[in-house]
Amino acid sequence: MGGLKGRDLLSLADLSIEEMQELLHLAAQMKAGKANPRCEKVLGLLFYKASTRTRVSFSVAMYQLGGQVLDLNISSIQVSRGEPIADTARVLDRYLDVLAIRTYLQQDLETFANYAKIPVINALSDLEHPCQVLADLLTVQEVFGTLKGITLTYVGDGNNVAHSLLLGCALVGMHVRIAAPPEYQPAAVVVNQARAIAGDRTEVLVTTDPLVAVKDSQVLYTDVWASMGQEDLAASRIPVFQPYQINETLLANADGQAIVLHCLPAHRGEEITDAVIEGAQSRVWDQAENRLHAQKALLASVLG
Repeated sequence: MGGLKGRDLLSLADLSIEEMQELLHLAAQMKAGKANPRCEKVLGLLFYKASTRTRVSFSVAMYQLGGQVLDLNISSIQVSRGEPIADTARVLDRYLDVLAIRTYLQQDLETFANYAKIPVINALSDLEHPCQVLADLLTVQEVFGTLKGITLTYVGDGNNVAHSLLLGCALVGMHVRIAAPPEYQPAAVVVNQARAIAGDRTEVLVTTDPLVAVKDSQVLYTDVWASMGQEDLAASRIPVFQPYQINETLLANADGQAIVLHCLPAHRGEEITDAVIEGAQSRVWDQAENRLHAQKALLASVLG
């Protein structure tokens, strides 16, 4: 994984097909206890948004690697008082070895990356959630023994998770389908990017029909209908998204061995039913655990 040393990860499109495969292989090896790289580095966590899985998994991953974590509370550093991001980036660059940022604007991530020489990792932005999808792909690989040719269907809001799924599935040779209401489709630029990566190897389908999308799919995936920062829109979105709920009826239209994923937190009774998330086909808790292993592999790789 020497090719990732010192690199930023702002988007899954930053990775080549080979780098994605190597990263997933390293994550699997580390999870199985067959690889145990060590480092004495410092990871900074700069989170503008609330977090459970991302914050804890990054912290535990770095501790297990032998490094340390500095959790930068956004309200207690000077960017909250108007210090330019470029200035903060240049200072943190001289203190830290790697920086993971959870923010709203992808542009803010790009500014940090432009002004800091250390690796900058996208721990979530409104455009993408690449670390989540690394864990998702690791989970699918564990269940089916391969990624190539598997069909993943995402049902719901065409948000940051949908964007990273489009790119990640295209990179590893999976078919990917997105079913979303007309006004909540994924960004055309990301869809086109995924199709360019997939070429004629795999299918990239965007539709408004969830039944068409889930037919014979081996992986069903969803996320909340109103992401962080959109809470005031939640009530108005529910009627629009109701046909996109992953429930037992929709699941019955997928492949008989299909698994169900959700990046969490889940609003049970909205985008997914309690019966499905707690059912035999759910792999949600393995998926959540794999955030640790995927991010541990990523940190080890970018730190060399």
